[in-house]
Amino acid sequence: MSDQPTMTDDKLRAEVLAVAKELLAKGLVEGTSGNVSARLSDGTICITPSSVSYETMTLDDLATIDAAGEQIGGERTASSEKGLHVACYAAFPEINGCIHAHPVHATMFAVARRPIPAVLDEFAIYVGGDVPVADYAQSGTDAVGEAAVKVLASVGAALIANHGMVAIGPDLRKALGITALVERSAKIVHGAEQLGELTSVPDEVNTNFAAVYNWVRHNS
Repeated sequence: MSDQPTMTDDKLRAEVLAVAKELLAKGLVEGTSGNVSARLSDGTICITPSSVSYETMTLDDLATIDAAGEQIGGERTASSEKGLHVACYAAFPEINGCIHAHPVHATMFAVARRPIPAVLDEFAIYVGGDVPVADYAQSGTDAVGEAAVKVLASVGAALIANHGMVAIGPDLRKALGITALVERSAKIVHGAEQLGELTSVPDEVNTNFAAVYNWVRHNS
Protein backbone atom coordinates (compact mmCIF):
# COMPACT_ATOMS: atom_id res chain seq x y z
CA MET A 1 0.00 0.00 0.00
CA SER A 2 1.29 3.48 -0.86
CA ASP A 3 1.33 6.03 1.94
CA GLN A 4 -0.93 9.08 1.78
CA PRO A 5 1.10 11.59 3.83
CA THR A 6 -0.59 14.75 2.62
CA MET A 7 -4.26 13.83 3.04
CA THR A 8 -6.13 12.67 6.11
CA ASP A 9 -8.75 9.97 5.77
CA ASP A 10 -11.48 12.59 6.28
CA LYS A 11 -10.08 14.57 3.34
CA LEU A 12 -9.87 11.43 1.23
CA ARG A 13 -13.54 10.69 1.92
CA ALA A 14 -14.42 14.25 0.95
CA GLU A 15 -12.42 13.78 -2.23
CA VAL A 16 -14.38 10.63 -3.10
CA LEU A 17 -17.62 12.58 -2.82
CA ALA A 18 -16.29 15.59 -4.75
CA VAL A 19 -14.92 13.46 -7.60
CA ALA A 20 -18.18 11.50 -7.83
CA LYS A 21 -20.09 14.73 -8.29
CA GLU A 22 -17.54 15.97 -10.85
CA LEU A 23 -18.03 12.81 -12.90
CA LEU A 24 -21.70 13.68 -13.19
CA ALA A 25 -20.99 17.35 -13.96
CA LYS A 26 -18.52 16.37 -16.71
CA GLY A 27 -21.00 13.94 -18.29
CA LEU A 28 -18.83 10.91 -17.55
CA VAL A 29 -21.67 9.10 -15.76
CA GLU A 30 -25.47 9.27 -15.81
CA GLY A 31 -27.99 8.63 -13.06
CA THR A 32 -26.42 6.38 -10.45
CA SER A 33 -24.05 4.55 -12.81
CA GLY A 34 -20.33 4.29 -12.16
CA ASN A 35 -18.46 4.35 -8.86
CA VAL A 36 -15.51 6.03 -7.15
CA SER A 37 -13.12 4.91 -4.43
CA ALA A 38 -9.97 5.87 -2.55
CA ARG A 39 -7.59 3.77 -0.48
CA LEU A 40 -7.45 5.00 3.12
CA SER A 41 -4.36 5.11 5.33
CA ASP A 42 -5.07 1.73 6.95
CA GLY A 43 -5.63 -0.05 3.63
CA THR A 44 -9.41 0.00 3.80
CA ILE A 45 -11.38 1.53 0.93
CA CYS A 46 -13.89 4.38 0.90
CA ILE A 47 -16.34 3.81 -1.95
CA THR A 48 -19.53 5.34 -3.28
CA PRO A 49 -22.79 3.51 -2.44
CA SER A 50 -25.10 1.55 -4.67
CA SER A 51 -28.09 3.27 -6.30
CA VAL A 52 -27.70 6.74 -4.77
CA SER A 53 -27.94 9.83 -6.97
CA TYR A 54 -24.71 11.79 -7.30
CA GLU A 55 -26.70 15.01 -7.01
CA THR A 56 -27.99 14.18 -3.53
CA MET A 57 -25.11 12.00 -2.30
CA THR A 58 -23.50 13.13 0.97
CA LEU A 59 -20.51 12.03 3.02
CA ASP A 60 -22.84 9.97 5.20
CA ASP A 61 -23.80 7.90 2.15
CA LEU A 62 -20.25 6.68 1.51
CA ALA A 63 -19.34 3.13 2.49
CA THR A 64 -16.10 1.63 3.79
CA ILE A 65 -14.96 -1.85 2.79
CA ASP A 66 -11.92 -3.85 3.79
CA ALA A 67 -9.28 -5.19 1.40
CA ALA A 68 -11.39 -8.31 0.84
CA GLY A 69 -14.50 -6.31 -0.09
CA GLU A 70 -16.42 -6.84 3.15
CA GLN A 71 -18.36 -3.76 4.26
CA ILE A 72 -17.12 -2.42 7.59
CA GLY A 73 -18.62 1.07 7.65
CA GLY A 74 -21.51 3.17 6.38
CA GLU A 75 -25.25 2.66 6.42
CA ARG A 76 -25.57 2.48 2.63
CA THR A 77 -24.57 -0.64 0.72
CA ALA A 78 -21.25 -0.32 -1.10
CA SER A 79 -21.32 -0.20 -4.90
CA SER A 80 -22.16 -3.45 -6.64
CA GLU A 81 -18.89 -3.05 -8.55
CA LYS A 82 -16.79 -3.07 -5.38
CA GLY A 83 -15.01 -6.18 -6.66
CA LEU A 84 -13.45 -4.13 -9.45
CA HIS A 85 -11.99 -1.66 -6.96
CA VAL A 86 -10.80 -4.38 -4.56
CA ALA A 87 -9.03 -6.20 -7.41
CA CYS A 88 -7.26 -3.04 -8.59
CA TYR A 89 -5.98 -2.10 -5.13
CA ALA A 90 -4.81 -5.67 -4.47
CA ALA A 91 -2.94 -5.90 -7.77
CA PHE A 92 -1.37 -2.44 -7.76
CA PRO A 93 -0.02 -1.21 -4.40
CA GLU A 94 1.10 2.07 -6.02
CA ILE A 95 -2.46 3.23 -6.73
CA ASN A 96 -4.77 4.97 -4.28
CA GLY A 97 -7.69 6.05 -6.46
CA CYS A 98 -10.03 4.10 -8.74
CA ILE A 99 -12.90 5.30 -10.95
CA HIS A 100 -15.40 3.26 -12.93
CA ALA A 101 -17.29 5.44 -15.40
CA HIS A 102 -19.57 5.15 -18.41
CA PRO A 103 -18.53 8.01 -20.75
CA VAL A 104 -20.32 7.83 -24.09
CA HIS A 105 -17.44 7.76 -26.56
CA ALA A 106 -15.17 5.50 -24.53
CA THR A 107 -18.09 3.12 -24.04
CA MET A 108 -18.63 3.08 -27.81
CA PHE A 109 -15.13 1.64 -28.10
CA ALA A 110 -15.88 -0.78 -25.25
CA VAL A 111 -18.97 -2.06 -27.07
CA ALA A 112 -17.02 -2.39 -30.33
CA ARG A 113 -14.24 -4.02 -28.24
CA ARG A 114 -11.67 -1.76 -29.85
CA PRO A 115 -8.70 -0.30 -27.93
CA ILE A 116 -8.40 3.48 -27.94
CA PRO A 117 -5.07 4.23 -29.66
CA ALA A 118 -2.52 6.65 -28.24
CA VAL A 119 -2.57 8.99 -31.23
CA LEU A 120 -2.40 12.26 -29.28
CA ASP A 121 0.96 13.59 -28.10
CA GLU A 122 0.03 13.83 -24.43
CA PHE A 123 -1.91 10.58 -24.23
CA ALA A 124 0.92 8.19 -23.37
CA ILE A 125 2.30 10.61 -20.76
CA TYR A 126 -0.91 10.56 -18.74
CA VAL A 127 -2.37 7.15 -19.64
CA GLY A 128 0.68 5.04 -20.52
CA GLY A 129 -0.30 4.01 -24.06
CA ASP A 130 -3.23 2.52 -25.92
CA VAL A 131 -6.25 1.87 -23.71
CA PRO A 132 -6.85 -1.90 -23.90
CA VAL A 133 -10.14 -3.78 -23.74
CA ALA A 134 -10.56 -6.20 -20.86
CA ASP A 135 -12.29 -9.50 -21.51
CA TYR A 136 -16.05 -9.46 -21.06
CA ALA A 137 -17.36 -10.28 -17.59
CA GLN A 138 -20.87 -9.92 -16.18
CA SER A 139 -21.44 -6.67 -14.31
CA GLY A 140 -21.28 -6.90 -10.53
CA THR A 141 -19.13 -10.04 -10.46
CA ASP A 142 -15.56 -10.43 -9.26
CA ALA A 143 -14.68 -11.48 -12.80
CA VAL A 144 -14.91 -7.81 -13.88
CA GLY A 145 -11.99 -6.93 -11.62
CA GLU A 146 -10.04 -10.04 -12.56
CA ALA A 147 -10.31 -9.16 -16.25
CA ALA A 148 -9.40 -5.52 -15.69
CA VAL A 149 -6.20 -6.08 -13.70
CA LYS A 150 -4.87 -8.34 -16.46
CA VAL A 151 -4.57 -5.30 -18.76
CA LEU A 152 -3.84 -2.46 -16.31
CA ALA A 153 -0.25 -3.25 -15.30
CA SER A 154 1.33 -0.61 -17.56
CA VAL A 155 -1.57 1.76 -18.29
CA GLY A 156 -3.91 3.92 -16.24
CA ALA A 157 -7.16 2.95 -17.92
CA ALA A 158 -8.94 0.03 -19.51
CA LEU A 159 -12.20 -0.44 -21.33
CA ILE A 160 -14.65 -2.88 -19.77
CA ALA A 161 -16.17 -4.80 -22.68
CA ASN A 162 -19.82 -3.87 -23.35
CA HIS A 163 -19.91 -1.78 -20.19
CA GLY A 164 -17.65 1.27 -19.71
CA MET A 165 -14.15 1.99 -18.44
CA VAL A 166 -11.98 1.97 -15.34
CA ALA A 167 -9.18 4.39 -14.47
CA ILE A 168 -6.60 4.05 -11.71
CA GLY A 169 -4.07 6.49 -10.33
CA PRO A 170 -1.63 7.21 -7.52
CA ASP A 171 -4.40 9.51 -6.26
CA LEU A 172 -8.04 10.07 -7.08
CA ARG A 173 -7.49 13.36 -8.94
CA LYS A 174 -5.07 11.69 -11.35
CA ALA A 175 -7.61 8.92 -11.94
CA LEU A 176 -10.22 11.58 -12.73
CA GLY A 177 -7.85 13.29 -15.16
CA ILE A 178 -7.23 9.98 -16.91
CA THR A 179 -10.97 9.31 -17.16
CA ALA A 180 -11.61 12.69 -18.78
CA LEU A 181 -8.63 12.37 -21.15
CA VAL A 182 -9.66 8.90 -22.29
CA GLU A 183 -13.17 10.12 -23.09
CA ARG A 184 -11.86 13.21 -24.92
CA SER A 185 -9.43 11.05 -26.91
CA ALA A 186 -12.14 8.52 -27.81
CA LYS A 187 -14.26 11.36 -29.16
CA ILE A 188 -11.34 12.75 -31.18
CA VAL A 189 -10.40 9.33 -32.60
CA HIS A 190 -13.99 8.64 -33.58
CA GLY A 191 -14.25 12.02 -35.31
CA ALA A 192 -10.86 11.72 -37.02
CA GLU A 193 -11.83 8.36 -38.47
CA GLN A 194 -14.75 10.07 -40.21
CA LEU A 195 -12.24 12.38 -41.90
CA GLY A 196 -9.86 9.69 -43.04
CA GLU A 197 -7.16 7.33 -41.84
CA LEU A 198 -5.58 7.89 -38.43
CA THR A 199 -1.95 9.05 -38.32
CA SER A 200 -0.04 7.57 -35.42
CA VAL A 201 2.45 9.30 -33.16
CA PRO A 202 5.96 7.89 -33.81
CA ASP A 203 6.56 4.74 -31.78
CA GLU A 204 9.63 6.16 -30.05
CA VAL A 205 7.63 9.15 -28.84
CA ASN A 206 4.95 6.96 -27.26
CA THR A 207 7.66 4.75 -25.74
CA ASN A 208 9.38 7.74 -24.16
CA PHE A 209 6.11 9.20 -22.92
CA ALA A 210 5.01 5.84 -21.51
CA ALA A 211 8.19 5.82 -19.42
CA VAL A 212 7.16 9.19 -17.97
CA TYR A 213 3.74 7.78 -17.11
CA ASN A 214 5.30 4.75 -15.41
CA TRP A 215 7.61 6.94 -13.31
CA VAL A 216 4.75 9.18 -12.15
CA ARG A 217 2.53 6.20 -11.36
CA HIS A 218 5.15 4.66 -9.07
CA ASN A 219 6.67 7.80 -7.57
CA SER A 220 3.76 10.13 -6.79
